[in-house]
Amino acid sequence: MNIESLQRERLTRARRIVVKVGSRVLVGPSGKPSPERIERIVGQVSNLRKQGVEVVIVSSGAIAAGVDALGLKSRPENVPDLQMAASVGQPKLLAIYSKLFSKRRLSISQVLLTHEDLTNRNRHLNARNAMLRSLQAGIVPIVNENDTVAVDEIQVGDNDVLAAMVAVLIDADALLLLSTTNGLRKTGAGRSSRISFISSLTDSEKSLVSAKRDKLSTGGMATKLESAATAAKAGVLSLIADGRKKTVIEDALSGKNVGTLIGVSERSLSDVQRARKRWIAFFHRADGSLQVDAGAARALIAQRTSLLPVGVKSVEGSFARGALVNILSPDGEIIGRGLVSYSADDLQNICGKRSSAVKKLFGPHAYEEVIHRDNLVVLNEGAC
Repeated sequence: MNIESLQRERLTRARRIVVKVGSRVLVGPSGKPSPERIERIVGQVSNLRKQGVEVVIVSSGAIAAGVDALGLKSRPENVPDLQMAASVGQPKLLAIYSKLFSKRRLSISQVLLTHEDLTNRNRHLNARNAMLRSLQAGIVPIVNENDTVAVDEIQVGDNDVLAAMVAVLIDADALLLLSTTNGLRKTGAGRSSRISFISSLTDSEKSLVSAKRDKLSTGGMATKLESAATAAKAGVLSLIADGRKKTVIEDALSGKNVGTLIGVSERSLSDVQRARKRWIAFFHRADGSLQVDAGAARALIAQRTSLLPVGVKSVEGSFARGALVNILSPDGEIIGRGLVSYSADDLQNICGKRSSAVKKLFGPHAYEEVIHRDNLVVLNEGAC
């Protein structure tokens, strides 16, 4: 068995999945959510529930439903009108889901999230517990960003990103990103072909994302690959596939070669399996960054040590003690994240210094570590 076969076989064993359904999958030619298209998704999810698979749906389409209900000629561009459309459309979209699932004797729950709900530790745990309890009760949670209140400061930004965060939040086995394309494609000699499997997002795939970022709208392939990369770091398989295909979800979970599968390492990432470190790794926006030298990078990755002042080369950003920061390799690549023991101003004074020198500055009770290993997560083990 080759690596792709092993990973697709692993997908068939998934017992908890997140399915993200894009607007274009749900919206018909009329420009409004189509019950017939939603029916395809509901039917497949219902069949999986009968097999004991737990499913969370991250559904776009609220704004499209609101635009239709309000009789608008086009999607609004300003934030207040978008929020209005979302607030009108969300209950209409949920009503369609509820009606279709009810026919199959399944209940749904509505989960509206902002980035703040995921970064605040208490809200994070409440959201996780609510969804897990719903799954245990046989309920299908329908998740969307809370567009009515979401502004830049608390916005997740895109439902692909939200779906990846939800997958990590609930310890899902797999993330299915359904759109109108059957995966990632490569071109050559005037022809285009589907990439069926990516063992890991290497520089070649990352360069593809970077090259197309400016040309892609929100929810484009760049965002999907970035979301898949986030999920992969937490050990969650991701599949990008065409959601318009009637049996795409069932095909994927039966091992058929559909879409593009982004694999994960068989070795579990023990750091991110712990709830607190998972929160540090994925759910909090960094307030700044610390660039470390090669020796410190090797120690963090190979030995899981704490980060000491002597290994810090530079400090970026303005942040207080306890803030979350990215840890950068000498080449500027993010290799980890952690909660700092010192403010940015204090770190400017002690970076590159040994612990003895730090104690002379701040006294004998000064922290020896810039980031203690219990507050640090390594994210990129191949950087050094």
